[in-house]
Amino acid sequence: MPPGFNIAIDGPAGSGKSTVARKLAQKLGLLYVDTGAMYRAVTYLVLKSGIDPADESAVTAFTQGLRFSLVRFLPKGVVDLWCNGEEVTPYLREPEVSRRVAEIAALRGVREHLVRCQRLFARKGGVVMEGRDIGTVVLPDSEYKFFLTAAPDVRLARREKELLADGRHFTKEELRREMNYRDEMDLKREIAPLKPASDAVVIDCTSLTVEEVVAKMLRICRGV
Repeated sequence: MPPGFNIAIDGPAGSGKSTVARKLAQKLGLLYVDTGAMYRAVTYLVLKSGIDPADESAVTAFTQGLRFSLVRFLPKGVVDLWCNGEEVTPYLREPEVSRRVAEIAALRGVREHLVRCQRLFARKGGVVMEGRDIGTVVLPDSEYKFFLTAAPDVRLARREKELLADGRHFTKEELRREMNYRDEMDLKREIAPLKPASDAVVIDCTSLTVEEVVAKMLRICRGV
C-alpha cells in the first residue's frame, strides 16, 4: 500500500458501508470519516436553529459557518463528530433528522461546503471515508475505491437492525418507504448522484458477512 493513502467507500443505505468502513479503518490504523453523519449534523443544527429546511438560501448561509472536527477514541477507533464546539453524534439519528436529511443533502451550497470540509480531513492521507459520492466527487484520486451493494430485502433488514440498536422502532412498511425515498433522492439528485466511480471495485454484500467484505478489501489494498 502506498504511504498516506485514502480509501473511498460508497453505497446506498443498508449496504453495510458504515460498519465495513469502521472495521477496515480500525484494521489499517486509519481515520474513519462518516460523511453521512456530517449531513445529519447540518440537518440537526438547522432544525435546532429554527431555520426552515426548505429555505435553501438560509440553510446554505447557515451551513457556511459550520466547522467540523473528529475525535477518535483508541483502540476501537470510535470517532465522535463535533461541530462548532458541540458534540453532535448523540443527535444524528433523531427521527426528524432522518426525515429531513436527504432534502438538505441535495442542496448545492450544503454539498459544496461539506465537500471542502471532507477534503480537509483527507488532505494528508490516511482516511477511510464513506458516503455516497466519495469516489466520484469528494476524493476522486483515492488510491482505493469501493462501491457496496446488496439486495433490497437484505438492506432493509440491516437498516432495521441499526435502528433497533438505537432504540428506534419502525414498521417494515415505514422503513421501506423511508429507504425507497432516500434511494430515489440519492440516485436522481442533480448534484453528485449516487453511482460507483468508473474505477471502483463493486462488491455485492448480499450473501457476505462484514468480516468477509473487510477481508476482501484488505486483500485488494495489500495487493494479495
